Amino acid sequence: MIHVQTIAALDLPELAPYRTLRRSAEHEALGIFVAEGDKVVRRLLESDFGVVSVLLPTDRLAEFEPLLRARPEAEIPVYAVTKKSVLEELVGFEMFQGVLAIGKIPTVVTLEKILAASARPRLFAAVAGVTNAENIGLLVRNCAAFGAQALLVGETCSSPFLRRSVRNSMGTIFQLPVVTSVNLVQSLNDLRGQGIRCFAAHPHTEKKFLSQTDLTGDCCLVFGSEGRGLAAAVLAACYEAVAIPMAAGVDSLNVGAAAAVFLYEAARQRGKT
Repeated sequence: MIHVQTIAALDLPELAPYRTLRRSAEHEALGIFVAEGDKVVRRLLESDFGVVSVLLPTDRLAEFEPLLRARPEAEIPVYAVTKKSVLEELVGFEMFQGVLAIGKIPTVVTLEKILAASARPRLFAAVAGVTNAENIGLLVRNCAAFGAQALLVGETCSSPFLRRSVRNSMGTIFQLPVVTSVNLVQSLNDLRGQGIRCFAAHPHTEKKFLSQTDLTGDCCLVFGSEGRGLAAAVLAACYEAVAIPMAAGVDSLNVGAAAAVFLYEAARQRGKT
């Protein structure tokens, strides 16, 4: 069931999460996140994630009504505006599609649950030291595209549920299990204890290139920031450091690009491309 309310004022208490889009820490403390854009909101409504409310122009309501009515919630508040300019005034920036929603951050996913639910050969990814929200979202999207079964996000990373992360993931965050690790080194050691080889994507190694690495067995691909790379403790927790061969004069790739190359190679070796 949906409850549509046409809004003329911008000060309703229920609209507070939309007025505070840049206050990501407040949203995370409340256990909510913002979904922005047509495709992301559609994928949220199609997912098992909880939905708090939806905000859109009145002329877009008919497009989303079937998805809203199919939701399991007893009632989803839908706030409709007659002019997109009112919506842009509310959120504080120019919008092209004008569709937003508030979702609920899911309960904690543990590494133990992921291990129990994942089929072998397992393919996981992990990330450390990446604070750019767009890069986290892109990494989520790459994991979903190439069949990774889960992403481990280290304690030194941005949350994958920041608005820009969710937007850059194009909603694939709703289908990829994400483990938020409070100690990534320990998590990697736990994986190794389960026989899962952790490969560090590390451009400054001359020992082994990606094409020489067997990724057909249980493995976890570990990525760091382009500038600082992986910390020594994270590298030490990995089975092996692996590099992408590149032309002379190129130091490294953006973490999203590097992850796409690594994950594609894993999928290729497993016959999934």
